[in-house]
Amino acid sequence: MLRKTILVLAVATTLVACSKEAKEPAKGATGTAQAAGKDGKPAVKLLISPEDLLMVQSNSVNSGPIITGSIQPERKADLRAEVSAVVLQVLKENGDVVKRGDVLVKLDETSIRDSLNSAEAAARASKQALDQAERQVERMKTLRTSGMTSAQAMDDSEVRRNNALSDLAAARTRAVQARQQLQRTLVRAPFDGVVSERKVSAGDTASIGKELLKVIDPTSMRFEGRVSADRIAVVKPGQAVNFRINGYAGQEFRGVVKRVDPAANEVTRQVEVLVGFAPGAAQPRVSGLYGEGRIEAEAATALMLPEGALVKAGDAAFTWRLKERSSLQKVPVKLGPRDARSGQYEVRSGLAAGDLVMRNVSSSFSDGQKVEMASPAKVASANAGQNAAQGK
Repeated sequence: MLRKTILVLAVATTLVACSKEAKEPAKGATGTAQAAGKDGKPAVKLLISPEDLLMVQSNSVNSGPIITGSIQPERKADLRAEVSAVVLQVLKENGDVVKRGDVLVKLDETSIRDSLNSAEAAARASKQALDQAERQVERMKTLRTSGMTSAQAMDDSEVRRNNALSDLAAARTRAVQARQQLQRTLVRAPFDGVVSERKVSAGDTASIGKELLKVIDPTSMRFEGRVSADRIAVVKPGQAVNFRINGYAGQEFRGVVKRVDPAANEVTRQVEVLVGFAPGAAQPRVSGLYGEGRIEAEAATALMLPEGALVKAGDAAFTWRLKERSSLQKVPVKLGPRDARSGQYEVRSGLAAGDLVMRNVSSSFSDGQKVEMASPAKVASANAGQNAAQGK
């Protein structure tokens, strides 16, 4: 019985000792513990290829003042009523394509046509009166030659002829005006374009000067921007402009400064700058959209990195640099403005030309993580294993 008790105590002592060894690492296992991650697993060596790396280089960076504004057509027309009449028909709607000379709006021509008929009748009567007065002058000349009439009678006939001539000219003028008024009851497109805004409907009364339609030429779009007066000294015609337009997300537009206004706005103290689209560049088809960009007024050289190689957290940013070609190093960087043309960010500090950084960052990277440059055979083997795991 005693021997059995001693045996049980020995087994229990052995189990307690094994439990302590499992909870407390051995003194020689310090390096292994340091290499373990937060989840208790050892850090995995990262296998990379040359395509995963990006060499930091100095590139040309264009900078200049910010420009904001809207897209507006160069050719646009506000079609207004030139006669007072009732709108009979509106033939085009918003967005309809029109050709030069197309009838867009018809106005009531009844009263104007009556005026034209009256003016033409008056012109015919005046022409007949003039013909009669001229014949009378000819007869008086014949009688005056034979001494059968007086000089006063001759003068009176010439006065009547001149009056008839004046009446005819006035009647013809009224007829021309009435004919022009009649033509203005048909509102036509002044150029090829698109109806951008319809302001009237059939039955409306159109007084002189009332806006009927707006027509724009979508092929003549331009960027009408404004620049702060503090930076206007560096803006000159011919400079390139990069800008974005609301409604065209992710698309960059290129333009050229065409004109700089000679006077600043009295309220905003901004100067209007007219930017035309570069030849062959894409153009929006909708006017009135907000745009914002930068005028390339100054050029400098700086280190540049694409957005994929950066991790931004608020105002701070960092990247992963390859240290001695054997491990990853987390490097804080100070960023400058983003180049709208290339989409890359200027790196003002933290890196030097020739540094190798990871082209695309990952949340699994850790500071000091070991890396290994993969041979082509290892890359092919890794790809084959990945495809097999995905069932391809």
